[in-house]
Amino acid sequence: MENRIQLPSFDDFLLNLQTKNLSEETVYNYERDLKTFEDFLNEINTPFDKVDKKIILHYKAYLTSRDRKTPKLALGKKRLASYSINRMLSALRSYLKFLTNLDYPVPVPPNAIELMKTEKKLSKVGEFEEILKLLDAPLKFEKNKNVAIRNKAILETLFSTGARISELVNIKLTDVDNNGRIFIKGKGKKERFVYLTPRAQKYLKEYLKIRENSDSPYLFIPFKGKNVNLKAKKISTNYLEDRIKKYRELLGLNVPITPHGFRRAFATYLAEKGASVAAIQILLGHESLDTTTRYVRASQRFAEEIFKKYHPLKD
Repeated sequence: MENRIQLPSFDDFLLNLQTKNLSEETVYNYERDLKTFEDFLNEINTPFDKVDKKIILHYKAYLTSRDRKTPKLALGKKRLASYSINRMLSALRSYLKFLTNLDYPVPVPPNAIELMKTEKKLSKVGEFEEILKLLDAPLKFEKNKNVAIRNKAILETLFSTGARISELVNIKLTDVDNNGRIFIKGKGKKERFVYLTPRAQKYLKEYLKIRENSDSPYLFIPFKGKNVNLKAKKISTNYLEDRIKKYRELLGLNVPITPHGFRRAFATYLAEKGASVAAIQILLGHESLDTTTRYVRASQRFAEEIFKKYHPLKD
């Protein structure tokens, strides 16, 4: 059996990421993305020290094709989006920079890894009436009353706080205070507070009344399923994504409102009410103001209203 081609100092690279206090999920993403590159080198039977710019070009083409294989060696079912490809290329670039800092000979310089051009699209944000319908969907469609109350509280919390879905499922009971504040540990273990509207507080209190006396420290817990007997059980992101998709289908909503769609809507409607981009940046936990700007620019209707109201030649 042939020896598998491996990336040099790979474990040291992952250890270096951990020392930077990155989240487990971020480190895992780096590991997964670089394993894809390692799998590619094995497929073309090329050792790391023989990599050149042409092979990097082939790797980019490989990532854009349907013939690529996932880290589990299964054929990719669909083409990767450009932002996913750029994430993988950025991981490779970071790895090469790490090797360079160790004075390890790298076959290509890090700056030779050029990212793909991405088309900047204005993300669609659900109309406010559609958001309200989706918020009420659990009470309308869930047959189990407790599930309905819990899912209602989850959706209200998502829209009230603008939290990422990964942040929401990791909220613990001790993270919520009596004044409607929730302590969040976000991307890169960055900490911030988010806030509940009186409406969201109301539905969260209703959920806490029916929440089981569980040993789990997490706020939102499953009532059934494979994780129900875990001591530290919590609702899964996959479950929430599936339920929101189901609610959207049952309501016949065309705009693809997702858990992340609540986050975009949160930012957009705060901006429409006059909130500053800087304040929204803090609430969303964004490191870059540019990222926040992309979130709040999506309301074309609002932009048109401002134009008609304030243009000097409007009359």
